[in-house]
Amino acid sequence: MAIFVYAENINGVYKKAAFEAVSYAKAIADQAGDSVTAVTVNPTDSSEQLYKFGAEKVVVIKDEGLKNFSAHAYAKAVNEVFDGKIIVFPHTADASAVAPMLAVLKNYSIITNALKAPESVAPFQVTRRSFSGKGYMHAKSDAEGVVVTVLQNAFGTKENPVSGTEEVREVSVASDDIKVISHEQSSGKLDLKEAEVVVSAGRGMKGPENWGMIEELADLLGAATACSKPVSDIGWRTHNEHVGQTGKAIAPNLYIAVGISGAIQHLAGVNGSKTIVVINNDPEAPFFKSADYGVVGDAFEVVPALTEKIRALKG
Repeated sequence: MAIFVYAENINGVYKKAAFEAVSYAKAIADQAGDSVTAVTVNPTDSSEQLYKFGAEKVVVIKDEGLKNFSAHAYAKAVNEVFDGKIIVFPHTADASAVAPMLAVLKNYSIITNALKAPESVAPFQVTRRSFSGKGYMHAKSDAEGVVVTVLQNAFGTKENPVSGTEEVREVSVASDDIKVISHEQSSGKLDLKEAEVVVSAGRGMKGPENWGMIEELADLLGAATACSKPVSDIGWRTHNEHVGQTGKAIAPNLYIAVGISGAIQHLAGVNGSKTIVVINNDPEAPFFKSADYGVVGDAFEVVPALTEKIRALKG
């Protein structure tokens, strides 16, 4: 039986999270001697993009009733298609809302925040991130089936091109009981949770009018911008950029923190980063204890100098 994977698209377009989830499903399939079937809802992108990462079959759900996202409606729709014992989801905001609902409908167990390929497939056992990123655990499922979500930027995308086929399924989901009050999508140039480089700043910036140098550095690095909770709370930046325990959890290759003290609640959302660089004028800032590299200095001097140095290196 195939390994199934939910290939999320945003307004019809596949993002990195979908390719990472398909890559993860392919790794499981290789372990189990199986194939990968991807399921997606109302895409506009070609299924060829999913074949490239190992999806031998793509089931396209077509339903005008699913034009607006609703976790309950999406769970009911994909439940009509998914019939495997292992189902993979990316750990995005939307997919993480659908996955547990599907697990309930299937009476499967659910394991979230998987970091690497499973240690075993039968029973399914995998290392996952836990305790707000402060620890790891080996989770094992003894249920009939398992739904697993893959932490973004943890497993990575791995190309395994195959010659795939596409099947279109017309699905009609009754959603009279579902009302979407609000559904916010990132309006930035880069999806924060998918970005490989993130430049983040806190109250040390002194005001929203000073964010230009953060955005300039981010643009130069091809990075997404983020902020600490106090910054979003006082309205300097949108809540969509807030990273931390009560915001978004991210795991970029490089995280640059400017003027952020590094409280434990902030660290919980960023300690999955491969490399952390901290710029702060307080040598006692707790963030330095978690940093791979630290610069003690005035951000208004360090950041422009860093930007110019990077610009010069880029020629």
